[in-house]
Amino acid sequence: MKPSQPVPAEQLLGQLHWRYATKQFDPDRKIDAHTWSVLEEALTLAASSGGLQPWLFVVVTDPNVRAKLQPASFGQPQIVAASHLVVFAARTDLTEADVDAHIARTAAVQGVPIDALGQLRGMLVGGLVAPRSVEQRKTWAAKQSGIALGNFLACAAMLGVDACPMEGFMPPQYDEILGLAAKGYTSVSLCAVGYRSASDRYAALPKVRFLQERLIVHV
Repeated sequence: MKPSQPVPAEQLLGQLHWRYATKQFDPDRKIDAHTWSVLEEALTLAASSGGLQPWLFVVVTDPNVRAKLQPASFGQPQIVAASHLVVFAARTDLTEADVDAHIARTAAVQGVPIDALGQLRGMLVGGLVAPRSVEQRKTWAAKQSGIALGNFLACAAMLGVDACPMEGFMPPQYDEILGLAAKGYTSVSLCAVGYRSASDRYAALPKVRFLQERLIVHV
């Protein structure tokens, strides 16, 4: 894909000020297929340490499945009202096989022999797999999924799509309903996506953030 012109600074900040964690979605307004395909591609373009992408994004649109997930989300209405629901899942046991899959994909995409990537493989195995326990690798993968979630929220805002990041749910129940454990993943966070309801009073509230002086330190 050819590089495009940067987004104007005012537009970027405008959309970030516009977005908020949507509490009430319009259940009758759905994200069109093209916009959703762009958001799915944005998910796959998220950055990750070493490029390993230790995650799985489960897009739930089936109303029957979402009805099962709602009780495991403490009854929150966004689960069933939003146009789409994305479950961010992370690898439970990153192994050398995952590194090898990444190396093979890199070789194919960049047109280089796998043997030429031996140093990269050694760095990834030696830095992320070999010295860490299963639990440490699971924690690392879960943290990585937060990068993808943040990227997704920003991209949705740029397209004028509302979103609500959520951690208020029961991962074991989600994993069972979605069959994640059998795939080697566990649910970490959720994002309900769609368009805000006109009755959502939170949409008009001023965004509350600490001043930059408190949050940013220049060294």
